[in-house]
Amino acid sequence: MIKNYSKEFKNTDQVVLGIDKLGVAYKEGNNKDDYKSHAIDFFKGKKTDKDKKIWPLKDISFTGYKGEVIGIIGKNGSGKTTLCKVISDIILPDEGEVFVNGKVSALFSLGMGFNKELTGRENVYLNGMMLGITKKTIEQHFDVIHEFSGIGSFIDQPMKKYSSGMRARLGFSVAAHLEPEILILDEALNTGDKDFSAKAEKKIKELVQKAKLVIVVTHSLKFAEKNCTRLIWLEKGQIRKTGNPLEIITEYKDTMPKKGKIKKKLDLKKTESKLKDTPVVEMNNVSVNYRINKEAFYALKNINIKINEGEVVGIIGHNGAGKSTLCKVLTKIIKPDDGDLYCKGETTALLGYGTGFNAQLTGKDNIYLNGMLLGIPLQIVESNYQSIVDFSELGGAIEKSIKEYSSGMKARLGFSIAAVLKPDIFIIDEALSTGDIAFRQKASEKIQEMMESAKAVIIVTHSMSFVEKVCTRAIWFDQGTVRLDGKPEEVVLAYKENKK
Repeated sequence: MIKNYSKEFKNTDQVVLGIDKLGVAYKEGNNKDDYKSHAIDFFKGKKTDKDKKIWPLKDISFTGYKGEVIGIIGKNGSGKTTLCKVISDIILPDEGEVFVNGKVSALFSLGMGFNKELTGRENVYLNGMMLGITKKTIEQHFDVIHEFSGIGSFIDQPMKKYSSGMRARLGFSVAAHLEPEILILDEALNTGDKDFSAKAEKKIKELVQKAKLVIVVTHSLKFAEKNCTRLIWLEKGQIRKTGNPLEIITEYKDTMPKKGKIKKKLDLKKTESKLKDTPVVEMNNVSVNYRINKEAFYALKNINIKINEGEVVGIIGHNGAGKSTLCKVLTKIIKPDDGDLYCKGETTALLGYGTGFNAQLTGKDNIYLNGMLLGIPLQIVESNYQSIVDFSELGGAIEKSIKEYSSGMKARLGFSIAAVLKPDIFIIDEALSTGDIAFRQKASEKIQEMMESAKAVIIVTHSMSFVEKVCTRAIWFDQGTVRLDGKPEEVVLAYKENKK
């Protein structure tokens, strides 16, 4: 596929990707399909400068050569996802030239593009055909894709029943096994347990032998240093620097806040919470089951949990263990098939990557919309609005529609809305697995502060160090049941020992 090309790019078969003076722009408040946003603006009496241009990308130039694994790093909102969408032909550039010599297979965060009403099996075929791959070829690779994903019998269940980790597994498996020439992974490996991440890393190395080029957008500097042959550092829509991974990462760390250097891991004090003998959540023999091949499959089975006021509970376990189903039951998205559920207070859930945002509305309008959905009076949302924007660090991007946001930006805004508006019960399902470590540090500290006002916090995570430091209690789920419930250090140790 060649969209545009220049002499420099077409003179060698070693050039797989050529970007020359690329620019992407949009006019503020001029999206034709953002009618809901215009309606909100009308009632607020807000005026926008429709002629003002915003440039998510400006003057981008680089060349990708055969056999490279190019890593793209940068803070949330720096233009990484927009660049991937241009290369994937999802967005057309407003300026410059783009040369793509090969078939592009792109996997945006968490299997974006899957149809949630279709089964995993149907989505494998749908995604393959969208990539221009014949049904016969997909059939030849299907069993390998299914086995690599590790989702088992869920392959014949609708995607809406999948956890975020299961979607990520299947999405990566499809993109990696259908013979891509140019593979783009945009934050696609930020969720899932370490075993799958290790398997995915190994697969990427194999792909380089067959694919012409691999592009990986990641916030994991360790992953970038270990797996990429070259890094491109984006900042405010422009290339800050490109070159050797170790050198780029060293300079990138030096630009981060907190004493001039980014921390390699979270630096947190142990959560000190005043526990009360007052139940906030009670689950008595709660079960959720699906029919798979005419047999009952339990996503949750006979769950008995009591969470008292003041607790920060970490939920751990492999993908498909029942963690996301638990969150959906607590937020009443899913009704239990058996058992009783009791929640005392308003429950706010952040179910991964800004789930629940209206993609057509701006970040600002989504703040007000989410506040109203939570039953919070308009004046309280208005009084907290600037604090939400400041905490999210989105700046002027708050005026952009959510559909222009990267997964990291959505995660930032979703967390900021929920945290600043101080819910009674705060549920976080893998919502902090994306984003740079500086924001995750700040978000983790905010969770600890929230215990002064929130009755309880429930966190689903694959980060064991997070559970040990931030949580006052840990619950290990395994195949829909509670395997162990107790002190974070003891539960994490048992979980790690089981994985060896």
